[in-house]
Amino acid sequence: MALDLSKMRNIGIMAHIDAGKTTTTERILFYTGKIHRIGEIDDGAATMDFMKQEQERGITIASAAITTQWKNHTINIIDTPGHVDFTAEVERSLRVLDGAVAVICAVDGVQPQTETVWRQADEFNVPRMCFVNKMDRIGADFFYSINDVKEKFGANTVALQIPIGQGEKFEGLIDLIKMKEIRWNEEDEGETFTETDISADNQAEADKWRAKLIDDVASVDDELGMIYLEGGDITNDMLKAAIRKATIARLLVPCVLGSARRNKGVQPLIDAVIDYLPCPTDVPAAKGLHIKKDKEEEVEVPCDDKKMPLGLVFKIQQDREMGALCFVRVYSGKFTAGSQYLNVGKKKRERVNRILRVNANHMEQMDSVSAGDIAVFVGLKLASTGDTLGSEGLPVMLESVKFPEPVISIAIEPETLSDKDKLVETLAIMSREDPTFTSHEDSETGQLIISGMGELHLDVLVTRMKEDFGVKANAGAPRVTYRESVSSEVEHSSQWSKVLAGKENSAGLTIQLKQNEQGAGNTYSCTVNRNEIPEDIYDAIKTGIENSFSSGIQYGYPCADVGVTVTDIDWNELTSTPFAFTACAAQAFDEAARKAGPQILEPVMNVDITCPVEFVGDAISQVTQRGGMISGQDSKASGEIVHCTAPMAKMFGFSTNLRSVTQGRASFSMEFAHFQVKQGGLDNGGF
Repeated sequence: MALDLSKMRNIGIMAHIDAGKTTTTERILFYTGKIHRIGEIDDGAATMDFMKQEQERGITIASAAITTQWKNHTINIIDTPGHVDFTAEVERSLRVLDGAVAVICAVDGVQPQTETVWRQADEFNVPRMCFVNKMDRIGADFFYSINDVKEKFGANTVALQIPIGQGEKFEGLIDLIKMKEIRWNEEDEGETFTETDISADNQAEADKWRAKLIDDVASVDDELGMIYLEGGDITNDMLKAAIRKATIARLLVPCVLGSARRNKGVQPLIDAVIDYLPCPTDVPAAKGLHIKKDKEEEVEVPCDDKKMPLGLVFKIQQDREMGALCFVRVYSGKFTAGSQYLNVGKKKRERVNRILRVNANHMEQMDSVSAGDIAVFVGLKLASTGDTLGSEGLPVMLESVKFPEPVISIAIEPETLSDKDKLVETLAIMSREDPTFTSHEDSETGQLIISGMGELHLDVLVTRMKEDFGVKANAGAPRVTYRESVSSEVEHSSQWSKVLAGKENSAGLTIQLKQNEQGAGNTYSCTVNRNEIPEDIYDAIKTGIENSFSSGIQYGYPCADVGVTVTDIDWNELTSTPFAFTACAAQAFDEAARKAGPQILEPVMNVDITCPVEFVGDAISQVTQRGGMISGQDSKASGEIVHCTAPMAKMFGFSTNLRSVTQGRASFSMEFAHFQVKQGGLDNGGF
């Protein structure tokens, strides 16, 4: 039976840490019949947090995917982490979603990490709605929260519901579409609820917000706007259709409310997901690069199961029994278990042994998976996060997931020599799972160095290494990972020649090397006509330059914001080999970079500190002592939020000092901002 894509939703749940994402997802699974007992994060029993560390720490680390059914619709839900150290998990999920639910805390409104995930959702053009959670908490304010979203993001928020009471007096809600009051029955954990007519006490407020809703929707929908201006009758179906259309076009952000922990407001949230968030065919076709022999051409990939198969590997998770589980979003065609497909980027064929439907921590076998759906492929040996799976008939490379650079490193060493092989193997597995986690061997000391996005990130990974993989190893103190760049532009020619196994190997290159704009990353291009030089020579030069980006200039740190253009290739049909050009490219890069004013860059972090107003001075003092700069301050119900930037090298131990001067009442979040030129020489704060 063909899959009805109009009845499918691929959604993500996103928010600041501790806003209630996982709790909300647990309730959705309970009410849709996927689980028969509600797991609580506080008890370490949440279905979606199935990793041991997630249960111990009470936070979500790996985004868990789960499929559930509601009113004849299939919903693929991805629960994402809220902690900044796991931002890559959020990014890779948003890349493949059609819509998202932003969970907003009714007390604190928009929090720092909400801003990060909202920006990421903007980048991927993801339509979204808001669920204002924790309406039962003291200080909860639904109207403040949706206005905060409006002010912070310029989002056109519209209330589809208003609360009956707030904080300790929260009873239920008024549905502004149906114009009914809804209250949940506590005896059956909110599984049933009662709908009643709006009471006389609440009628005026409900009428006011219903009129505002119609006015807001009519202002972005021409059809509804005409009926509204002519004084015509606007039916509920017309209103819902207009809200859906405007949400998908990202003109409106519908807002609903509830208290997931108290089992209130979840069923209307699931209804809203189906009513207003897009199905796979509602969103624009995915874009990809069609790889032809002599060029790459941008093409659109419509969501159609009759076309050639095409899917994106957006996450890899290691399973002890099955090996690598590759989470794949299918954009076109159909993938069948037992068949072979082309890994487009690696130009290798791979067999999909099994296809599984994911239910958090258990799997369900499938024969095939079609366009618009998300599933797990088992048996792929070469695939890594961001790879495209397709066929020779459609060699299209879907836009790869881009990940931020790791900014913090620690040395790790096995307890015994016999543990070294296991450690190296484990590091390779974990790097494949998490692209923001890298490892390499220090050429001078021989130490294994692992790098990640923050102290918590590395702490979690080291603990996983020991507990999940059984590796016996000791970790050193965290250090900053610097970058190297150049300060001027140079043109340089280089010749390479060597006799190997009695055969001469030669190559010659001219390159232009320059400093790119801050944050632009490393770039490589070649202006030489592709028809004049063999393809394998082109590939060899590109490999040599890209390898040089990762091996640095003077100190062995990876390069940042360096641009290389190959302007001339000295190629001899008899003596030139791909190997010679890879070596020549590396040599040319090294010589040119040393002439271009090499410089060291250090990572600078965005830091957001939340603390009571009486401790703001002490908190600011802690940042400025560490060379930080204050960029702004906001007032919230939970206290003041101080926005600042500070060099990563000075932020070790900041958490302890901040707690000390604020009597334990301040918290902070930190994420990578950019690299800047390091003043003074290198100290021992890096590798």
